[in-house]
Amino acid sequence: MRLYSSHFPPPGHDAERPPALVRDGFSWWGLLLGWLALLRPGSWLCAALAGLVTLLIGLLARQVPAAWVLLPGMHLTVALFAADWRRWELRQAGFVPGPIVAGADRGQALLRLLDQRPDLLGRPA
Repeated sequence: MRLYSSHFPPPGHDAERPPALVRDGFSWWGLLLGWLALLRPGSWLCAALAGLVTLLIGLLARQVPAAWVLLPGMHLTVALFAADWRRWELRQAGFVPGPIVAGADRGQALLRLLDQRPDLLGRPA
């Protein structure tokens, strides 16, 4: 089972839009791909900032060859904090944090969330 934090769209905006679910934990894609892994869930701002830091590491490595050791550290940082950065971007977009749900995958977690909050489907609680 994996844990997902739920985030609801801002009140008055797109009521038909389902809640965003962010998987908690370590991101293996972030470890392998670095800042490119942030593009998939739509964390554009964090991806741009992490990409800029990666570019600066590359430029620094032209002057100081030992600076390449910073790149695996950057990938590890992305892997550890990708979920937190995604939640931060959702808060900046006005999303409201909701309950944490567990599920084997994103679909099952969404079903559990709808089971906890039937008002999201227009049914009384």
